[in-house]
Amino acid sequence: MKRILIILMCSLGLTVAFAQSNDAANDNKPIILISDMQLQIDVNQAMNDLYNFKFDKAEKQFRWLKQKYGWHPLPYFLLGLSEWWKIMPNVSNTEYDERFLAYMDTVIHISERLHEMPKHEVEASFFLAAAYGFKGRLYSSEERKNWTKSAFAGKNALKYMKESQGMHDLSPELLFGDALYNYFSVWVPENYPLLKPILAFFPKGDKELGIKQLREVSYNAFYTRTEAMVFLMRIMGSYENNKRKALQIGGYLHQTYPDNPYFHRYYARLLYTSGKFSTTKPVAESILARIDSGMIGYEATSGRYAAFFLGQIHESRKEYQEAKEYYLKAKGFSEQIDATDTGYYLYSLLSLGEIYQQEGNEKEAKKYLKLVKKHAKRSDDVHEKARERLREF
Repeated sequence: MKRILIILMCSLGLTVAFAQSNDAANDNKPIILISDMQLQIDVNQAMNDLYNFKFDKAEKQFRWLKQKYGWHPLPYFLLGLSEWWKIMPNVSNTEYDERFLAYMDTVIHISERLHEMPKHEVEASFFLAAAYGFKGRLYSSEERKNWTKSAFAGKNALKYMKESQGMHDLSPELLFGDALYNYFSVWVPENYPLLKPILAFFPKGDKELGIKQLREVSYNAFYTRTEAMVFLMRIMGSYENNKRKALQIGGYLHQTYPDNPYFHRYYARLLYTSGKFSTTKPVAESILARIDSGMIGYEATSGRYAAFFLGQIHESRKEYQEAKEYYLKAKGFSEQIDATDTGYYLYSLLSLGEIYQQEGNEKEAKKYLKLVKKHAKRSDDVHEKARERLREF
């Protein structure tokens, strides 16, 4: 019901849209609201508040934007983006799905009308591609696994992205879709060969060009700047094995938006995987302190990351009592969100078993090593290591 009500809100501004589009028809240049510099100045603080998890402040400004530009998809897109970032810290939480999808459906509804208006087609295509793209990302998540809806959304996103392709001279925002397509249209078939026949019908992408375009968006865009940086950070850290660049971006995002739990934990992870244990320690400790204080967005997902990193750091320093305490925290956080098949959980159990074995506490050691066997797949390295340890008794 909430979703339907939000979608219906857009109808109030549609008559205004036609009136304003008639005024625009007298101009030789297409009106691109996302390129309006004064508007960007007006909502700059709201964008900062959004990414810094000050949602109430951001949404107050976005609602003002909706009152002024209710005929345009931008305010609804930003309100939807706010819901998206409420999901990001823990994607298994479906609490915000309905409102997020309702706002994106509203963006689609308004953009389809906008698409019919002279000189608004390109901007409408951008918002249609973006809204369908975000819906596809949600549906394809491990927690949703709605492949049919994801495929439908992805097909529409590509359709509208093609319409605005090569038009980024009108706005750097329009380059964002090109960049993602260029990179992932190559990366996906390289890593998921079964999808290769499907993508064979689409134009060939270029990973290097995609990375270059994402950098350009992160330098020059306004609304998609931070989203481009998030993709760059993840691509560099997880796919391109460029930890140095990923760490540079992660550090910038965490320093710029220090209360964003997703950026906080991703930065901690990049520090840890880069072997910078001394720097990781206070960053991870800060995550746990914020969970204890109940800060918005800080919850068990971030907690299991931070606790595991701290367990590893203390174990490497032979501070076994502290290590055990943090591994137990990682175990508890993982069980809170039913993440008992993940590496952070399983390797916390393995480390607990090994520390207790080293201390001569056979009962406790066996308890945790057997838990590894219970939750891990037999083919996993962690399962094999647990079996090896158990054979030593």
